[in-house]
Formats: sequence, structure tokens, C-alpha cells
Amino acid sequence: MTEQEREKAAVVMAELKQVLLRRLRGPAALQTAVHGLTLVRREAANSSERCFEKPLASILVQGRKRSIIGTRTLDIAEGQCLVSGVDLPSTSYMVGSTPQQPFLALFFYLNRQMIADLLLEMGQDLPPDSQEHGPGVAVADAGPDFLEGILRLVKLLDTPEQIPIRSGLILRELHYLLLIGPHGGILRRLHTQGTQNHSIVQAIALLRQNPAASLRLEDLARQVHMSISSLHRHFKKITGFSPLQYHKQLRLYEAQRLMLTENENAAHAAAAVGYESVTQFNREYKRLFGEPPHRDICRRAARLPGSDRAGAHNSHAAGGSL
Repeated sequence: MTEQEREKAAVVMAELKQVLLRRLRGPAALQTAVHGLTLVRREAANSSERCFEKPLASILVQGRKRSIIGTRTLDIAEGQCLVSGVDLPSTSYMVGSTPQQPFLALFFYLNRQMIADLLLEMGQDLPPDSQEHGPGVAVADAGPDFLEGILRLVKLLDTPEQIPIRSGLILRELHYLLLIGPHGGILRRLHTQGTQNHSIVQAIALLRQNPAASLRLEDLARQVHMSISSLHRHFKKITGFSPLQYHKQLRLYEAQRLMLTENENAAHAAAAVGYESVTQFNREYKRLFGEPPHRDICRRAARLPGSDRAGAHNSHAAGGSL
């Protein structure tokens, strides 16, 4: 960015910070009336959160964060935008947050159909992509145009009657700006039909549709028109995991969601995601989350506002980890 663009971005960031402070009076991951838009405030020093997140774009408005997304570690500073183009497990550490200087961020989920439609309309009018294959996540400075669009989207919450019409227009603009900006290469690689990267996106969608189903690599490869070796190689380049590793984490996160948001016990949650052995489930759950299921869920439930597990579904889905 030029110096003028940086100054313009700083002005927008300052206003965005005030809007978030007004909307978030205390720690929260607030899902807004704009579909897919979540505002986040955290105050605990060096706190951490983890979830299995959908594709999204996030802006860090105040504070610092270290995120482990898939197998990549990313340090994110104020004014930077993180884009994750595929569904990935995420662990985030908010650094140095306090009630006086809270961590502030926001994110919106990416619309795959909107990206595909924009790519079709844009045709050949796209910046060159220097990397054909690579990870499905990246961080870059947010430009002033993108930040202004984000600010307009958040301010739209003040006029709820306009949200049904204007939110879609602003989100489409934001998706377009991502496609022509520094994150565009990732999104174009993943959403250009007929490419191996797009086949991996389809494979991930198939796994997410039914995590309880047994994974047979030959069947998955056939469904996305790839060889087993090509599927394995490109899947790991994009997600950091082999298909089997990814599927295991997907199952465990879904089991955690069932226990936290639907009050399932460990045995029922294990069976619901395809485990035949509760002992194996408990062992693998502890390996991933650091505690046995019952202890982990009790600790997470106690952190919910008013210890209300009924309202945990949105919090768990949003994660707040961006």
C-alpha cells in the first residue's frame, strides 16, 4: 500500500474500533443480524480458543493474535485480514488482552457460490497468480477499500430494516475485493472449476456432509475424479493434513459440538460420529483436546455466559477464533 492508502486505512480502522466497542460492552462472540457476520471481543490475557471453522475472512481491529490453522502458524496484527478458503481446525491465542485494551475482531463467512459467480463474470480480468498450489489460508494487510466496505457492513446494523437488501450488495463487493486483492490467489485457486484445488474443496464438502461415514479413499477419489495419490498429495498441500487425519479431527470436533450444544454423553456422541469403541474415542479426544470428554465439556460449559449450554451452539460454531 502507498502511504496515502495506509493513512486512509488507519482512519477507517479507528472508526471501526469505536463501532465495535459500542456494540460489544463485554467479552462476546456476537452473531449479528447480517447473516454470517460475527463481532468478537476478548479481555482475558493470553486466552486461547479452538474450533473447526468454515471458510471466512476476518479483520483484527485491536490487539494481536497467533493462530494455528490446519498446520500453519500465523501471527496477525491490527489492520490485517486473514482469509481461510477451506474448512480447517483452528486454535487462536489472543496476546495481551485486558478489559482496558480488549482484543477486537470481526469475521464473515465466505460464500462459495458468490465467489464462483464473480469468477465467471470476471473471466480473464484477473491478476496473475504466482502459485498454482499451496495452503488454503493467508494473512495480508487490509486495504482501505476493503475496510470501508467492512465499516459499511457493520454500520448497517444500526438500520436493521435495510439489512435484507443492502447486506448482500456489500458482501458481494467484499468478496470481489478479496478476489482482486492479495488473498485473491488462494480463493481463485480453490474455486476455479475443473482444477485439482477445486476437487479438494469438493472432497472436503463431502467429508463434512457426513463425518460419521467410514472414509474410503478410493471412493472419495472417484467422487471428485482424482487418483488416490493425487487426492492425498493435493489434500495435504491445501489443508496440512492427510484425508484420514482431517476426517478424524472433523469427527472429534463434531462430537465435541454434540456434547456441548446438545447435551449428548460421550458414548452417544462417539457413536453419532462413527466410533465403534468409546475407549478409542476417549483416547483420541484427549490426545486432541488435552482432557477426557467429560472434563473438557464441563470446563467449556462453565465458561459460557450464565453456564447456559442451550445457547452454546452459536458460540461454538463461531468459535471467536477467526
